[in-house]
Amino acid sequence: MSKTPEQVLNFVINAVEDKKAMDIVTLDLNGISLIADYFVICHGNSETQVQAIATEARKKAHEYGVNIRSYEGIDTARWVLLDLGDVVLHVFHRDDRSYYNIERLWSDAKVVERV
Repeated sequence: MSKTPEQVLNFVINAVEDKKAMDIVTLDLNGISLIADYFVICHGNSETQVQAIATEARKKAHEYGVNIRSYEGIDTARWVLLDLGDVVLHVFHRDDRSYYNIERLWSDAKVVERV
């Protein structure tokens, strides 16, 4: 059974929270981009934590039967991208997050508040 973008978004956020991801921001790209419906952006304080965050999200995707389109950057653990179709997870190393500042690049997107 196919998951809605919101269901995928929720399990991704839960997975990164489980690994203590820092400063989690979700951007709603609906009507702005054809790339995805949501970007989830967060960071870890070390390469080990970045790998743990990304690995947990990948593991949860497999458990929920969500197709992983792309999984990149895990070897260097500076910026890991996990493309789940409607949801794209960006896990940065804290030192690289402000440099790339993708929140600013997608400033037209609404920030999704989690309740």
